[in-house]
Amino acid sequence: VQLQASGGGLVQAGGSLRLSCAASGSIFSGNVMGWYRQAAGRHRELVASITSAGSTNYADSVKGRFTISRDNAKNTVYLQMNSLKPEDTAVYYCNAIYSLQSWGQGTQVTVSS
Repeated sequence: VQLQASGGGLVQAGGSLRLSCAASGSIFSGNVMGWYRQAAGRHRELVASITSAGSTNYADSVKGRFTISRDNAKNTVYLQMNSLKPEDTAVYYCNAIYSLQSWGQGTQVTVSS
């Protein structure tokens, strides 16, 4: 497994989803991991990142609603998404932000109004 994102789905506005991304140890270990998203017709954007020590950063558009976390023992990074909005609709991907790997297929998140 290089990078395998899961947990997406269809949810109503205001709802929540939790995404998971399992990564190969060689990618995950010691790296800053990030969650990205790409909406139809738009560029891929970084929405959240987390260092191996647990320091986090968020895009302004998701600050206060999304929480990124990681389990270093499981080589997994998570994205808890609350208060979802229709504009959060996108395919979500994870990656090592300073050592980008092949993107994989991501996981679709669709938020209905």
